[in-house]
Amino acid sequence: MLVADDEVDLVRAIARGLRREGYAVDEAFDGAEALQKASEVAYDVICLDLTMPAVDGREVCRRLREPSRSTEQPRILILTARDSLEDRVAGLDDGADDYLVKPFAFSELNARIRALLRRDAGRGGARLAVGDIEMDLGRHTVRRQGHAVGLTPKEFTLLRYFCSRPGQVVSQEELLDHVWDEHTDPFTNTVRVTVGTLRRKLSLPNSPAPIETIIGTGYRLNAQPQPQGPAAWSGPEDPAYVLGDVGSSTSPSTAPYP
Repeated sequence: MLVADDEVDLVRAIARGLRREGYAVDEAFDGAEALQKASEVAYDVICLDLTMPAVDGREVCRRLREPSRSTEQPRILILTARDSLEDRVAGLDDGADDYLVKPFAFSELNARIRALLRRDAGRGGARLAVGDIEMDLGRHTVRRQGHAVGLTPKEFTLLRYFCSRPGQVVSQEELLDHVWDEHTDPFTNTVRVTVGTLRRKLSLPNSPAPIETIIGTGYRLNAQPQPQGPAAWSGPEDPAYVLGDVGSSTSPSTAPYP
């Protein structure tokens, strides 16, 4: 997501809090910078101040909603000290999805962002259920077949992104754009390592891993995992081998992407 505000300390405080929640966060300090970054990255959520230099927030919002934009539409959450009814109506009419008046509690900001992301997932509740995986977005808990699964904030965010696109093949580049921030080295193996760790944590005896590797393309979360077959081995076509899982004795030290 992108946090755009000319109050530098506020932007950095919000970004720190959101990163602790596992989100990938970029920062912008005026409207022109916000538009430039939004033209380069398909953000899921943009937190946008109205009063900014160069280009004000209302104009940024209107430009982001132009039909000619080829990228996917982000969710826009306005964060502003303008609290009049006219300002709230104008902001929403300009294309914002939500409106939060300063000062605000971080817990409320976090809850509103979760609500916006649930819209992106096509679900209205605070829980996501895909196959035998259940996520409670408010409590940051995960269960598979009723068993609790302990995840780091980044692993939780990664699983949430997969759950919002069940059955779809997601590339490493897409994950870098939506789960990691602009400072991540695009040539790093962090995606492969994090996906591999998440797969291991979701694994259960006699049950297939719900995240599969589509060799040369990316990863897919199976909405309806199939029963484990009798043959289990680790070789070049086995996801554990491809991902370089440390638990596999035949895993290469440098596994090919993906």
